[in-house]
Amino acid sequence: MEAIIMLVLMFAIFYFLLIRPQQKRQKQVREMHANLQKGDQIITIGGLHGTIDAIDENKVVVITDGAQKLTFDRNSVREVVNGD
Repeated sequence: MEAIIMLVLMFAIFYFLLIRPQQKRQKQVREMHANLQKGDQIITIGGLHGTIDAIDENKVVVITDGAQKLTFDRNSVREVVNGD
């Protein structure tokens, strides 16, 4: 009986310390990607800073400081930094 209680306790600790925080982070990233809009200032996973010029279901076109337009997958956006 004690072994079962210990296994359940280990699973609960594993769930609350590892699985749940990762699921929350994934949900935040999905919401951020769904809420991207033209004009948002972003940082890509490669570290490129720019502003979204155009957006569709799978791609974003980003304008950099040099007025270069670059196309990225929507999932390559790491964070939105509007006014931060």
